[in-house]
Amino acid sequence: MLDRYYDTARTEVLPFLPARVTRLLDVGCGAGATTRAVAARHAVVWKGGIEYVDAVAAQAEPHFDRLWRGDAQAAALEAEIAPGSLDLVLCLDVLEHMADPWTMVKRLSALLAPGGRLIVSVPNIRHWKFIWRLLMKGDFRYRDAGLLDRTHLRFFVKETAAELATVGGLTLVGVHSVQRFRFPDARWLLMALSFGRLETLLAKQWLVVAERKS
Repeated sequence: MLDRYYDTARTEVLPFLPARVTRLLDVGCGAGATTRAVAARHAVVWKGGIEYVDAVAAQAEPHFDRLWRGDAQAAALEAEIAPGSLDLVLCLDVLEHMADPWTMVKRLSALLAPGGRLIVSVPNIRHWKFIWRLLMKGDFRYRDAGLLDRTHLRFFVKETAAELATVGGLTLVGVHSVQRFRFPDARWLLMALSFGRLETLLAKQWLVVAERKS
Protein backbone atom coordinates (compact mmCIF):
# COMPACT_ATOMS: atom_id res chain seq x y z
CA MET A 1 0.00 0.00 0.00
CA LEU A 2 1.29 3.47 -0.90
CA ASP A 3 1.99 6.04 1.77
CA ARG A 4 -0.95 8.48 1.82
CA TYR A 5 1.59 11.26 1.17
CA TYR A 6 2.05 10.00 -2.39
CA ASP A 7 -1.59 9.34 -3.19
CA THR A 8 -3.47 12.37 -1.83
CA ALA A 9 -4.92 14.87 -4.31
CA ARG A 10 -3.76 18.43 -3.65
CA THR A 11 -7.22 19.89 -4.17
CA GLU A 12 -6.15 23.31 -2.91
CA VAL A 13 -4.69 23.98 -6.37
CA LEU A 14 -8.02 23.55 -8.15
CA PRO A 15 -9.30 27.13 -7.65
CA PHE A 16 -6.10 28.47 -9.25
CA LEU A 17 -6.04 26.43 -12.46
CA PRO A 18 -6.03 28.28 -15.79
CA ALA A 19 -9.33 28.46 -17.65
CA ARG A 20 -8.12 25.83 -20.14
CA VAL A 21 -6.05 22.75 -19.31
CA THR A 22 -5.42 20.37 -22.18
CA ARG A 23 -1.74 19.55 -21.57
CA LEU A 24 -0.12 19.40 -18.15
CA LEU A 25 3.10 18.34 -16.45
CA ASP A 26 3.10 17.27 -12.79
CA VAL A 27 6.63 17.43 -11.33
CA GLY A 28 6.80 15.17 -8.29
CA CYS A 29 3.49 13.62 -9.28
CA GLY A 30 3.37 10.88 -6.66
CA ALA A 31 0.80 8.29 -7.69
CA GLY A 32 -1.01 10.85 -9.83
CA ALA A 33 -3.91 11.80 -7.53
CA THR A 34 -3.61 15.54 -8.18
CA THR A 35 -3.37 15.08 -11.93
CA ARG A 36 -6.48 12.91 -11.82
CA ALA A 37 -8.31 15.63 -9.88
CA VAL A 38 -7.37 18.21 -12.53
CA ALA A 39 -8.39 15.87 -15.37
CA ALA A 40 -11.79 15.40 -13.72
CA ARG A 41 -12.45 19.12 -14.22
CA HIS A 42 -10.80 19.77 -17.57
CA ALA A 43 -10.58 18.15 -20.99
CA VAL A 44 -6.95 17.07 -20.58
CA VAL A 45 -5.58 15.33 -23.66
CA TRP A 46 -1.95 14.84 -22.53
CA LYS A 47 -0.61 14.28 -19.03
CA GLY A 48 3.08 14.18 -18.19
CA GLY A 49 4.52 13.31 -14.80
CA ILE A 50 7.89 13.03 -13.06
CA GLU A 51 8.36 10.89 -9.96
CA TYR A 52 11.58 10.21 -8.07
CA VAL A 53 10.51 7.17 -6.02
CA ASP A 54 10.51 4.17 -8.34
CA ALA A 55 7.79 2.18 -6.54
CA VAL A 56 5.49 5.20 -6.58
CA ALA A 57 6.27 5.88 -10.24
CA ALA A 58 5.15 2.35 -11.06
CA GLN A 59 1.77 3.10 -9.52
CA ALA A 60 1.54 6.45 -11.34
CA GLU A 61 2.49 5.26 -14.82
CA PRO A 62 -0.98 4.05 -15.96
CA HIS A 63 -2.40 7.52 -15.27
CA PHE A 64 0.05 9.42 -17.50
CA ASP A 65 0.77 9.59 -21.20
CA ARG A 66 4.46 10.03 -20.38
CA LEU A 67 6.15 9.41 -17.06
CA TRP A 68 9.78 10.21 -16.28
CA ARG A 69 11.38 8.33 -13.39
CA GLY A 70 14.12 9.69 -11.19
CA ASP A 71 15.60 13.15 -10.71
CA ALA A 72 13.46 15.80 -12.43
CA GLN A 73 16.53 17.98 -12.97
CA ALA A 74 18.08 15.24 -15.11
CA ALA A 75 14.96 14.57 -17.19
CA ALA A 76 15.31 15.54 -20.87
CA LEU A 77 11.93 17.27 -20.90
CA GLU A 78 12.73 19.61 -23.76
CA ALA A 79 13.39 16.66 -26.07
CA GLU A 80 9.74 15.60 -25.80
CA ILE A 81 7.80 18.70 -24.78
CA ALA A 82 7.74 21.61 -27.22
CA PRO A 83 8.31 25.14 -25.90
CA GLY A 84 5.08 26.97 -25.19
CA SER A 85 2.94 23.83 -25.38
CA LEU A 86 1.72 23.27 -21.81
CA ASP A 87 -1.25 24.84 -20.06
CA LEU A 88 -0.27 23.80 -16.55
CA VAL A 89 2.86 22.81 -14.65
CA LEU A 90 2.56 21.62 -11.05
CA CYS A 91 5.52 21.64 -8.65
CA LEU A 92 3.99 20.71 -5.31
CA ASP A 93 6.44 20.19 -2.45
CA VAL A 94 9.23 19.21 -4.80
CA LEU A 95 11.41 22.24 -5.55
CA GLU A 96 12.78 22.46 -2.00
CA HIS A 97 14.37 19.04 -2.58
CA MET A 98 16.42 20.27 -5.57
CA ALA A 99 19.95 21.63 -5.54
CA ASP A 100 19.06 24.27 -8.15
CA PRO A 101 15.29 24.85 -8.22
CA TRP A 102 15.75 28.23 -9.96
CA THR A 103 17.18 26.65 -13.11
CA MET A 104 14.43 24.03 -13.00
CA VAL A 105 11.74 26.72 -12.86
CA LYS A 106 13.33 28.53 -15.81
CA ARG A 107 13.18 25.31 -17.84
CA LEU A 108 9.57 24.63 -16.89
CA SER A 109 8.47 28.22 -17.53
CA ALA A 110 9.67 27.99 -21.12
CA LEU A 111 7.30 25.06 -21.69
CA LEU A 112 4.18 27.06 -20.81
CA ALA A 113 1.85 28.44 -23.45
CA PRO A 114 0.41 31.98 -23.19
CA GLY A 115 -2.17 31.85 -20.42
CA GLY A 116 -0.52 28.74 -18.97
CA ARG A 117 0.19 28.60 -15.27
CA LEU A 118 2.91 27.30 -12.98
CA ILE A 119 1.66 26.36 -9.51
CA VAL A 120 4.29 25.84 -6.83
CA SER A 121 4.06 24.89 -3.18
CA VAL A 122 7.01 25.14 -0.79
CA PRO A 123 7.34 25.05 3.01
CA ASN A 124 7.53 28.37 4.88
CA ILE A 125 10.74 28.56 6.93
CA ARG A 126 9.30 31.62 8.73
CA HIS A 127 6.65 29.48 10.44
CA TRP A 128 6.33 30.43 14.11
CA LYS A 129 7.09 26.94 15.45
CA PHE A 130 10.46 26.86 13.70
CA ILE A 131 11.34 30.37 14.90
CA TRP A 132 10.31 29.50 18.48
CA ARG A 133 12.40 26.33 18.56
CA LEU A 134 15.38 28.07 17.01
CA LEU A 135 15.31 31.09 19.33
CA MET A 136 14.31 29.38 22.57
CA LYS A 137 15.98 25.98 22.19
CA GLY A 138 18.61 26.45 19.48
CA ASP A 139 16.88 23.61 17.66
CA PHE A 140 17.83 23.20 13.99
CA ARG A 141 17.67 19.42 13.82
CA TYR A 142 16.62 17.74 10.60
CA ARG A 143 13.72 15.31 10.85
CA ASP A 144 12.10 12.55 8.81
CA ALA A 145 9.25 14.82 7.65
CA GLY A 146 7.93 18.35 7.96
CA LEU A 147 9.59 21.73 7.59
CA LEU A 148 13.05 20.38 8.45
CA ASP A 149 12.72 17.21 6.41
CA ARG A 150 16.28 15.93 6.04
CA THR A 151 15.87 15.83 2.24
CA HIS A 152 15.13 19.58 2.02
CA LEU A 153 18.01 21.41 0.38
CA ARG A 154 16.45 24.87 -0.02
CA PHE A 155 14.30 27.02 2.25
CA PHE A 156 11.84 29.79 1.40
CA VAL A 157 9.74 32.57 2.88
CA LYS A 158 6.80 34.23 1.13
CA GLU A 159 8.88 36.72 -0.85
CA THR A 160 11.52 34.25 -2.01
CA ALA A 161 8.86 31.68 -2.93
CA ALA A 162 7.33 34.31 -5.22
CA GLU A 163 10.76 35.09 -6.68
CA LEU A 164 11.33 31.40 -7.36
CA ALA A 165 8.04 30.98 -9.25
CA THR A 166 8.70 34.04 -11.43
CA VAL A 167 12.44 33.57 -12.10
CA GLY A 168 11.61 32.24 -15.57
CA GLY A 169 9.79 35.39 -16.66
CA LEU A 170 6.27 34.48 -15.57
CA THR A 171 3.92 37.02 -14.00
CA LEU A 172 2.96 36.53 -10.37
CA VAL A 173 -0.77 35.86 -9.92
CA GLY A 174 -0.75 35.35 -6.16
CA VAL A 175 0.83 33.78 -3.07
CA HIS A 176 -1.48 32.03 -0.62
CA SER A 177 -1.21 29.94 2.51
CA VAL A 178 -1.90 26.31 1.64
CA GLN A 179 -3.69 25.93 4.98
CA ARG A 180 -7.00 27.83 5.20
CA PHE A 181 -7.88 28.76 8.78
CA ARG A 182 -11.53 28.67 9.79
CA PHE A 183 -13.46 29.63 12.91
CA PRO A 184 -13.14 28.55 15.73
CA ASP A 185 -9.44 27.79 15.02
CA ALA A 186 -7.31 30.19 17.10
CA ARG A 187 -5.23 30.92 14.00
CA TRP A 188 -8.37 32.25 12.28
CA LEU A 189 -8.78 34.69 15.17
CA LEU A 190 -5.12 35.75 15.02
CA MET A 191 -5.45 36.36 11.28
CA ALA A 192 -8.59 38.44 11.81
CA LEU A 193 -7.12 40.51 14.65
CA SER A 194 -3.91 41.19 12.69
CA PHE A 195 -5.77 41.95 9.43
CA GLY A 196 -3.84 39.10 7.82
CA ARG A 197 -0.39 40.40 8.78
CA LEU A 198 0.41 37.29 10.85
CA GLU A 199 -0.03 35.02 7.83
CA THR A 200 3.73 34.98 7.20
CA LEU A 201 4.20 33.36 10.64
CA LEU A 202 1.18 31.06 10.60
CA ALA A 203 1.44 29.60 7.10
CA LYS A 204 3.17 26.21 6.97
CA GLN A 205 3.38 26.22 3.18
CA TRP A 206 3.06 28.79 0.41
CA LEU A 207 1.08 28.14 -2.73
CA VAL A 208 2.43 30.36 -5.51
CA VAL A 209 0.66 30.87 -8.82
CA ALA A 210 2.46 32.39 -11.80
CA GLU A 211 1.27 32.81 -15.39
CA ARG A 212 2.73 33.16 -18.87
CA LYS A 213 1.20 36.35 -20.23
CA SER A 214 0.38 36.71 -23.93
